[in-house]
Amino acid sequence: MHPRLFARTDPDHAAVVIAESGETLSYGALEEAANRAAHLFRDMGLKRGDVVAAFLDNTPQYFVLAWATQRCGLYLTTISSRLTAGEAAYIVGDSGARALVASSSLAEVASAVAVSPEAAAVSRRLAVDGPILGFEDWTDSLSRFPTTPVPDESAGTYMFYSSGTTGRPKGVPYPLPAGSVEALDPGTALRQPIYGWDRDTIYFHPAPLYHAAPLGFGCMIHRCGGTVLLAQRFDAEEALALIERYRVTHSQWVPTMFVHFLKLPPGVRERHDLSSMTVAIHAAAPCSQSVKRQMMAWWGPILHEFYSGTEASGVTMIGPEEWLAKPGSVGKARMGVIHIVDDAGDEVPAGHEGAVYFEGGLDFKYLNDPAKTAESRLPGRTWSTMGDLGYVDEDGYLFLTDRKAYMIVTGGVNVYPQEVEDVLIAHPDVIDAAVFGVPNAEFGEEVKAVIQPVLNAPPTDELAEALRSWCRDRLSPVKHPRSFEFQSQLPREPTGKLLKRQLRDPYWANHGSKIA
Repeated sequence: MHPRLFARTDPDHAAVVIAESGETLSYGALEEAANRAAHLFRDMGLKRGDVVAAFLDNTPQYFVLAWATQRCGLYLTTISSRLTAGEAAYIVGDSGARALVASSSLAEVASAVAVSPEAAAVSRRLAVDGPILGFEDWTDSLSRFPTTPVPDESAGTYMFYSSGTTGRPKGVPYPLPAGSVEALDPGTALRQPIYGWDRDTIYFHPAPLYHAAPLGFGCMIHRCGGTVLLAQRFDAEEALALIERYRVTHSQWVPTMFVHFLKLPPGVRERHDLSSMTVAIHAAAPCSQSVKRQMMAWWGPILHEFYSGTEASGVTMIGPEEWLAKPGSVGKARMGVIHIVDDAGDEVPAGHEGAVYFEGGLDFKYLNDPAKTAESRLPGRTWSTMGDLGYVDEDGYLFLTDRKAYMIVTGGVNVYPQEVEDVLIAHPDVIDAAVFGVPNAEFGEEVKAVIQPVLNAPPTDELAEALRSWCRDRLSPVKHPRSFEFQSQLPREPTGKLLKRQLRDPYWANHGSKIA
């Protein structure tokens, strides 16, 4: 289960297809390019444990880079193409990257990063898919090296950066694998039997590859001999057309994409043949039961959900039939053991809410931040948390209630934004919603909602009153938003993660110690 094996047996089979153009990277070409890149990194003097930083758009070369670092013992750190030069330079410096590979379309920011003090450790800079001043050409550089494996192959891995809820992002260096580069990795071993990936898989995840799931799952597909359909962006109607055009068998989404699908006119939704799709995976953000039920009614019982994080301290998974029996659950633990803990650090019984901890998962750490690493562990235990609240039922199924950092305490009562957001997103005039606490002199906090209306719903006082009425019929009074704000677009990562701090922090700017 490694792309090299498929390069030997089926070299012309497509490893990557660019959705918009149909351009293909075959398994044979992927293997040759990854070997060339591994030689390039060795020629640079990079040794096991060194870091290569990628500042790239969605390009097939992302997978060449990933498979090169994974066969010469390097860490690959991916940088969001949305970051400013200062933000990207921080990650380059914090990670200790020795090489920087950037897309020519990001030349302005990449050039600024390259000359920043944070990039002092970077010895080589390479430009992909076009020139960048001061950067070597990626393709020309690879052409100088052989297509055979480097003689001292060793397995590498990723070091993704976790955005977290406070402060700057932190790197999470996974332990470097000790075995052969062709050894079966735990992620593929866990998921392949459940999702049924094989040579005939056409996998579609219209999200940026700088995030953990799109790149990580794409490489797992390559370990199974399937084809990754790579899109430059997500558009709901175009995504349906691509599923039909390429006969997609497996896909991955985030809940905001489901909402965009469901807001399409019925005629558009019914226009495309989606019958080839047998598995649709979703994760990265909470999905309301209403949205998931509607997607199941449309796509059939093919929705699989998992819960994890950049830290990978644990993984839960749930299939469609399980979810219909346990609606709202994110599944049972498939990696690690779940513990629900109260504020005193004591484990609580089934059905009681608390902080979600995992035991026996990946023993992660945050790069250059032992204090943050210690904060993620339960004192006196090896259990670790990704910062979420929830409960486990009597059958061992985990139900998440919210992020601990975003829980609202109003008048001594806990309000979980996710519950209110789920109600608001079900309103026909709402396409996205963010709920959080803002200062209130009497109650400490009050509930505020920021709404992205559908295009034909004007952001008026009448809409705000309609949403108040909607909430009155569905929520207890303490959970009702006291105020509404309307925005044309909420700040979300392309993976669907809501950047709630951007909305909430201004309200707490002059209130001292409120944790964001």
